[in-house]
Amino acid sequence: MEFTSNNLTFVIVTFNSRKVIYDCLNSLPKDFNKLIVENSSDGELKKELEQNYDKTEVVLSKNIGMGAGNNLGIVKSNTQYVYVLNPDVVLKNDTILNINKSISELENFSILSPLSDNPLYPNYRSNSDKIIKNDNKIISNVEEIDGYSMIVNKDCFDDNIFFDEKFFMYLENVDLCLRAKKNGGKLYIITNSKIHHLGAKAVDDKYSEEIELSRNWHWMWSRFYFNKKHRGIFVSLLLGLISLLGNFIKYSIYLLTFNKKRNIYRMRMSGTINALLGKQSWYRPEIN
Repeated sequence: MEFTSNNLTFVIVTFNSRKVIYDCLNSLPKDFNKLIVENSSDGELKKELEQNYDKTEVVLSKNIGMGAGNNLGIVKSNTQYVYVLNPDVVLKNDTILNINKSISELENFSILSPLSDNPLYPNYRSNSDKIIKNDNKIISNVEEIDGYSMIVNKDCFDDNIFFDEKFFMYLENVDLCLRAKKNGGKLYIITNSKIHHLGAKAVDDKYSEEIELSRNWHWMWSRFYFNKKHRGIFVSLLLGLISLLGNFIKYSIYLLTFNKKRNIYRMRMSGTINALLGKQSWYRPEIN
């Protein structure tokens, strides 16, 4: 088994990601197909990328979120395997080569990924929650893989349901991993194959304040929805109300001290309240 241009497509969801997408694309093997879902409907970016990069297709979309954007790319791809990649991730020169060397005897998998080159921020969670340090253990079976780098085996999702599109941002990757494992799937990290992740740089820095507010809103909404889906309504309500109280106290403190951090906790409260009320993940950053 190995990944080739005939069986693997790169899928990248972008949203005002002009600053980082070029480095990402430059790091990918030229003979592989790349499918970019452009969530900010930037027609100029589409034109530039399709003109300058071979085997690259850009699909313009409204801001439908990471999960829905990934699904659009996955379903549109014609290969068995899809490498879901954030635009602020860069592959090393030997990333794919080392993956292929490692998985030559691997019979099957649901999701796998190279290893992040920053040991302080691993892109996986294992049972022991410890960073893999044994370089001789090339393939490691893990519990969870971060969504910024996922090679998905489409054949392991017979219902053609990949990411839960109710998540706009956050925890859609954890949900996918849990569902894959419940169906008997295996998740692997290839420890001798590395990637570099800039981290929270997928959107241009000039939108950082609005994006930070959006992240906090969606983090709270997604936590409640995830807990409700996987742990039940009682647990989700209990944790949601505790979180709401804690954020209200912090909001009140920052409001009284005229600290701008109050906006973060206002968004956290709003995300939690909307989730508690059963509303959809509706909030979108105000970016022109």
